[in-house]
Amino acid sequence: MRHLPTRTTRTSHRGVIGALLAGLLCAAGATVPAVADSPAPAPAPQPGNGLALTPPMGFNNWNSTHCRAEFNEAMVKGIADIFVEKGLKDAGYQYVNLDDCWAKPQRNADGKLEADPQRFPNGIKSVADYVHSKGLKIGIYTSAGTKTCDSVGLPGALGHEYSDAQQFADWGIDYLKYDNCNNQGVDAKQRYTTMRDALAATGRPIVYSICEWGENKPWEWAGEIGNLWRTTGDINDSWGSMLSIMKQNLPLAAAAGPGHWNDPDMLEVGNGGMTDTEYRTHFSMWSVMAAPLLIGSDLRKAGPETFEILSNHEVIAVDQDPLGKQGTVLSSTGGRWVVTKEMQDGSRVVALFNETGSAQHISTTAEAAGLPKATAYTMRDLWEHTTYNTAGSVSATVPAHGTVLLRIAADRKWAAHPPAVELGLNGSLLVEAGRTAALTTTVTDLGRTPATKVSAALTGPSGWQVKAASPTGSPALPTGRALTTRWQVTAPAGTATGTYDLTLTAQYRSPAGTRVRSTVPFQAHVVVAPPAGAGYLSDLPQLSAANGWGPVEKDTSNGESKAGDGNPLTIGGTVFAKGLGVHADSAVEFYTGKACSAVTAQVGVDDEKGAKGTVAFEVWADGTKVASTGVLTNAMPAQPLFADVSGAQVVRLVVTDGGDGVDSDHADWADLRITC
Repeated sequence: MRHLPTRTTRTSHRGVIGALLAGLLCAAGATVPAVADSPAPAPAPQPGNGLALTPPMGFNNWNSTHCRAEFNEAMVKGIADIFVEKGLKDAGYQYVNLDDCWAKPQRNADGKLEADPQRFPNGIKSVADYVHSKGLKIGIYTSAGTKTCDSVGLPGALGHEYSDAQQFADWGIDYLKYDNCNNQGVDAKQRYTTMRDALAATGRPIVYSICEWGENKPWEWAGEIGNLWRTTGDINDSWGSMLSIMKQNLPLAAAAGPGHWNDPDMLEVGNGGMTDTEYRTHFSMWSVMAAPLLIGSDLRKAGPETFEILSNHEVIAVDQDPLGKQGTVLSSTGGRWVVTKEMQDGSRVVALFNETGSAQHISTTAEAAGLPKATAYTMRDLWEHTTYNTAGSVSATVPAHGTVLLRIAADRKWAAHPPAVELGLNGSLLVEAGRTAALTTTVTDLGRTPATKVSAALTGPSGWQVKAASPTGSPALPTGRALTTRWQVTAPAGTATGTYDLTLTAQYRSPAGTRVRSTVPFQAHVVVAPPAGAGYLSDLPQLSAANGWGPVEKDTSNGESKAGDGNPLTIGGTVFAKGLGVHADSAVEFYTGKACSAVTAQVGVDDEKGAKGTVAFEVWADGTKVASTGVLTNAMPAQPLFADVSGAQVVRLVVTDGGDGVDSDHADWADLRITC
């Protein structure tokens, strides 16, 4: 029997085979183990164990190794060494955590867990001793079920909570990740409470991570049981997955605080599926959300940029602030997010996050962020490591998928810093090769003090022509005033379609004569107009694509994991030769050059997920929704969809979750056509 990948399936998590086998045993009348194996119930501890007063920081191997052979004793020790050698320990990272597949498939004759002798020939205690010798702590994994989540089905802790907890304590374990597979239908709160009590009975301080994927709304009850709890299904190393999980976790801020944290899953920084800009956003938003920072990349293979992101002390300080507030959303219109976090010293951190595929102006004010009214404020850019003054405006032009992270305070010493300026760009960054595009840039003084000797420069790729059509300098800009420059940008004829970098640079001086240089990168897209007539959208180049799991697939289903792993597009038993296979949440953009009139498709949930999956389809034309379906399920046949896109420069195809979480949401844009 063939099983499709199921990492997003909430009933199976990582190991569908083990879960199905356990379900078959249960259906056949197999005995479900008792919830606890203690001969006498221990008294319930008081809420909170005094641990994880700031979000845990460390490493977990799962995202980079899964259960492959490279997960072993040498890797774990090597990560501990790197924590010390690369300064990660000094930055606050403490825990080196083992995930699934560390154990032998069977307990020993005494019912005890044993380490896999090939992976850990010296046993877990030996590894723990090594990690402790580096001044670090060690974590381990098991499941609140009869088996763990790996398809092999390694021993879970259901019915063995007290003996397993004591064994972990004897080994010197400092952190337990407790998963949710093969749980035999036992109430989640009951299962996780039993392990809490078992850990407390050992007398050893062990941070308790509840990993039940947000199925039973743990943010409503887990604060008295664990130190952190997963709020979503598993993350994967893609922009769509990270974005979807961030959106699910942001509304839960009220549940977080010292000793009890929302956990939107581990960091993917450095695994290679996103750009450095996207990884900085990932790290920024996890820090603003006061999320655990558990590195999920193999640091033995990481490059300098990965270490630069992971060791940014100023961003880490946002995550580790003792007040323990999770950031809250001020606004999110059109994919332009403003999220603010209160800090213990009274300052506010503001994340200006751009969800969209093009640079966006995003703004708020210091007062809206929660600061008292003041003449001016200090504003620290936590990625650029520079400090400015602002008259109260908190504003930036944020690159596609980027985040500007600012820490703002009502500081009397604001005048010691140069004024902040915002670099902006107006006009379309969609350029047809050989044709001149008109762009306008602005350099705006946000500070209470004037910017003097201001100049602007716009540069593009080698061979491109970038000419100023108006002045590029100004002797002075008072508060709120801008230097506006018009530019003519031409990509050489024959330039291939794709994304190209432009950079806007401003130079100016503060009243005290301090020289300041500021840059903002933009991405121009070289596009071609679609051919006249009717054709399949899957045959046209995509401007951008974001997908909840795996890549967007052309003319096949999503498949769920790697490129090319899909099947024929099939909805309700009907097979379609052409279209796009996606996974919610998903968005795919196409350049239509104001030359097209209609998009049509047959849409629905692909048959490859059986009875699972609920989605909704939308078509957007230049930022306006022009067509949508209701919630569609796998039980429905393909539904016809028509969208009038007359005059649109860009058409965007969106698939959203049907409201029950992104569980097997394989969506097909079948027979997807455009008329131009």
